[in-house]
Amino acid sequence: MATPTSPESTKDRILTAATAEFARYGIAGARIDRLAKAARTSKERVYAHFRSKEELYRIVAAGQLAAAAEATRLDPADLPGYVGRMHDYLAAHPECYRLMVWGQLELDTESTPPDDAVRAANAAKVEQLRDAQQSGLLDRAWDPVDVLALLNQIAWTWAGQPELLPEDPESRAAFLQERRNTAVTAVQRLFPSAASE
Repeated sequence: MATPTSPESTKDRILTAATAEFARYGIAGARIDRLAKAARTSKERVYAHFRSKEELYRIVAAGQLAAAAEATRLDPADLPGYVGRMHDYLAAHPECYRLMVWGQLELDTESTPPDDAVRAANAAKVEQLRDAQQSGLLDRAWDPVDVLALLNQIAWTWAGQPELLPEDPESRAAFLQERRNTAVTAVQRLFPSAASE
């Protein structure tokens, strides 16, 4: 078990602090000294574990992406269910959405490493969708890249528009449930299972 002064514990605290820092300020706006203070360590210790702020961001984003993928599971036979799960996950974890958007806005796509977690996850999902088309579960008329992009945008719609959400928690829960139902219905209409037609 890690002790408060062990390298594992320090690294975990850095990753937790970095998640909050990047979600709030983005990559350019994040400050390593502020992050180190929140992690109860020094700036030097942060750089002892991570070579750069960008590397730290990529590791944090990969962790967030892995948690989201585990919780939402793309099932090409049930795309509406996937979008519903993604909608729910982002409503419960708004920091995940903000982290991903900051990366899209600030990282140079030409310098993205070939083993980038976001790129690898998207490629795997595109292959799942392509396989589903080949097996007759999904309409072959769609490019699987377009399918994935549309699914993501529908699922992320309300995560990206918090200013439209009601302030009252009870009203907000009912509002988000209605929006979830709308997202699921939209996907059912856009991508009916080819096998059921």
